[in-house]
Amino acid sequence: MAAIDDFIEREYNNRALVPEHPAFFARWDKDSAYVRRTLECEIDLPYGTDPRHRIDLFPALGPRATLVFIHGGYWRSLDKSMFSWLAAPFVAAGIGVAMPNYRLAPAVRIDDIIEDALAAMNWLMLEGTKHRFATERVVVSGHSAGGHLTAAILAAPRPKLQFDPARIVGGVPISGIVDFEPLRRHSFNADFFLDAEAVKRLDLHARAPAIKAPLVVAVGGSESSEFIRQSRLLADRWRDQVRSLLVLPGYNHFSLVDAFAERGQPLHEATLGLF
Repeated sequence: MAAIDDFIEREYNNRALVPEHPAFFARWDKDSAYVRRTLECEIDLPYGTDPRHRIDLFPALGPRATLVFIHGGYWRSLDKSMFSWLAAPFVAAGIGVAMPNYRLAPAVRIDDIIEDALAAMNWLMLEGTKHRFATERVVVSGHSAGGHLTAAILAAPRPKLQFDPARIVGGVPISGIVDFEPLRRHSFNADFFLDAEAVKRLDLHARAPAIKAPLVVAVGGSESSEFIRQSRLLADRWRDQVRSLLVLPGYNHFSLVDAFAERGQPLHEATLGLF
């Protein structure tokens, strides 16, 4: 058991696997501050009562669609403000971009964070047109914990959605986790409080998506074998909706975010192809 636990500790600790991750965070912060200064935006609009129930909107001129991007950070850290830079190429393509925050573990459980993601979606679908967003064609995307939350939105029971699910025309889960049993055996579980019942409740690979939109599933080819397994598992179980599974060679857990935003990259182009 100890050897298996050591494997899980290594495979699921992305910051340890990519020691240069602080350089990614510093660049994202710097580029995001520049985008918020130079691109039209509305920052920290409330979609709920908690201080982290906030969403940033980057409207496009004559918008044709909307992209939702949900940030990562293992449900425990990071902030939407680090990812404003992702909005620029999509806004230039006529796509408004919405970036929600959510409450963080260990103050709340992952179940609660899923509820936050759904609340942000409901708010956007109900209020987006007031902010010049085209919400009849929406693609939901997210990285890492945000990749999981993307899939969780697509798997949400219909009563959780206060809008016609046909308005979601695509999903892009990037490096998401859909099999939670390994995290129950990881030291990070000190923040997640996962037990067998929580794992069963949170697992997505055995659940059919409720929203029947096409998906682009992506993971870096230089990520850990377990993160690659997680994305392959989702793509296999939800295969009827998967337009493409992209295992991008040379990209690690953090550089993969760059591939999402960079014009000409397969992940960026596949995302645009969902609109």
